[in-house]
Amino acid sequence: MALIDIGLLYWLKDQPAFNAYTARLVSYPSGLTVGYFLNRYFTFHHVDNVRHVLDELARFFAVHAVGGLLNFGVFSLVVYAGEGADFAPGWEAAIPLIGVCLGGVVGMCFNFFVSRELVFDG
Repeated sequence: MALIDIGLLYWLKDQPAFNAYTARLVSYPSGLTVGYFLNRYFTFHHVDNVRHVLDELARFFAVHAVGGLLNFGVFSLVVYAGEGADFAPGWEAAIPLIGVCLGGVVGMCFNFFVSRELVFDG
């Protein structure tokens, strides 16, 4: 999930009409879709899936929308703070990655614990 998110972010941010913020709006949901199927078939494979896949996917996206807002908020704070900082040469390229990582930890914790209760509760 994170590899898809980071890979698309770094590829898209240098494309015309994209920057780090707009690229993340594409990369995050792409990673999220892959993440749903990985969670359904690997992380929570032991849970009897009593819901239809589309119902479960809708719940997953709803929970992760909130987690995504937390993730994007932390990411944005890091990128914003990094833009105003005076880093040694080369470090400014790492700022989006640091933002993804810190935002990811916050979002991941929220998403796992809430998904466990509301999406994959069996």
